[in-house]
Amino acid sequence: MSRMDERSAAVRWVFAAGGSTAAAALLGWLMPRGPMSTLDSISALALCAGVGVLAGRCIGRWGALLSPVLFALVFELVRIGADGPTVDRPVAGGVYAVLAFVVGRGFDGLVMLLPMLVGAFWGAAWRRRALAPRRLEGQGSVGLVLRRIILGIATTAVALLVVALARPGATAEIVDANGNVLPGSIAELTTVSIGGIDQSIMIRGDSVGSPVLLFLEGGPGGTAVGSMRIAGEPLEKAFVVATWDQRGTGRSASALEHAETITLEQSISDAIEVAEYLRRRFDERRVYLVGSSWGSTLGVLTAQRRPDLFAAYVGTGQMVNQAETDRRMYAESVAYAQREGDVAFADQLAAIGPPPYANMLDYPVAISSNPEWHDFEPGPDHSSRSSYPMNLFVPELTLTEQIRSASALVDTFATLYPQLQGIDFRRDVDHLDVPTYVALGSHEATGRSSLVREWFPTLTAPSKTLVTFESSGHVPHLDEPAAFAAFMTRVLQETQARLT
Repeated sequence: MSRMDERSAAVRWVFAAGGSTAAAALLGWLMPRGPMSTLDSISALALCAGVGVLAGRCIGRWGALLSPVLFALVFELVRIGADGPTVDRPVAGGVYAVLAFVVGRGFDGLVMLLPMLVGAFWGAAWRRRALAPRRLEGQGSVGLVLRRIILGIATTAVALLVVALARPGATAEIVDANGNVLPGSIAELTTVSIGGIDQSIMIRGDSVGSPVLLFLEGGPGGTAVGSMRIAGEPLEKAFVVATWDQRGTGRSASALEHAETITLEQSISDAIEVAEYLRRRFDERRVYLVGSSWGSTLGVLTAQRRPDLFAAYVGTGQMVNQAETDRRMYAESVAYAQREGDVAFADQLAAIGPPPYANMLDYPVAISSNPEWHDFEPGPDHSSRSSYPMNLFVPELTLTEQIRSASALVDTFATLYPQLQGIDFRRDVDHLDVPTYVALGSHEATGRSSLVREWFPTLTAPSKTLVTFESSGHVPHLDEPAAFAAFMTRVLQETQARLT
């Protein structure tokens, strides 16, 4: 190789490496948590595919190896300040660690590294044809045909990925028995600036003039868009149901890019602002507030702060003291494992020890993995599609939102849950200035239900009611949707005077 050829080769390697490095630095700076929206995903995919083509054109097949590897290294270095299990250094932790990796780096690789790899092979093919056009004419070796087939399949996969990513989120119109749009109904996905951050609300109801119900999902980190779309239809007959994706969850998951704003105090402030938005928009003096699990913690604190906004507060899967609940549920799980002789579960619990945990991926093992808590028959209208992870696969969520909703379950939980450890309603909330209702599943974990039964009798309120749902566990609104809707109709009737 002549000196000129060597210089030319060096320049081509610099171009290939420089393109990958520049793209990684740019995306790592703009998207430290990876693509968080449809626009992010398609933009990153297009940029990475182009970088791959450049690398392949410059240095041939080596570009297919150099570009993704160099990109991944630089991208990880640039975003090193991002926190959360899906972006931190991967750790051992069983199924939950695998989940964090798949919905974090796995999705990043699918959207960025795969298109870059395919682009690099196309660039390499372009380079081969430019360098030896005659030799390639009529060439039909088995190896070449095989490479072309593989490249064609990979290119088709990337094209299908683009189509899937580009699908917009939408919620179906509410229709009558004949399939016609119900006059006066409302069905929309809207985005509102709440606390300076764009946040999403799904709003559905048979009549736009019905009382408004604001639903707060649990987690922290969960989205109820799919759950309420599937199990919330009975509620839509009597209410305009506003299902809010809180900061850093579901369709609002991009707020994780501002993780420092995801705090308990900000969550309360956001909930108040959402309630005020709904009051203004629907010309209501008060709205109904329903909180599930973590949403019930947020709901109580919000109703305590601004009782003037709410006609009633309803807790389902009511929380009282997160730290004590965790300790009691861990003890329940240990007792279950010993009683049933489940050695693997007992060893897993012994390995992590009792809460609290520094590794947030240990919490699901302690507070979600006990089979006993799920060993009951829910109501006949219960749908498994309303529970995680199936509730993420609804038309309201784009593909990026579906994946990032799963990652938010991990990252937003890790950000916010440690902030809840000092909460104890038995000490801090002895009075609410709104009618208060609790929907308690008869199969609720004792670690939660025992604390509800300690707190609720000591609470004073204009009125208070605790109702037990016999075919429910932690989420009566999902386990018995029709019964919960009937319960909410009763709440509406008993509190109607507060709406005016």
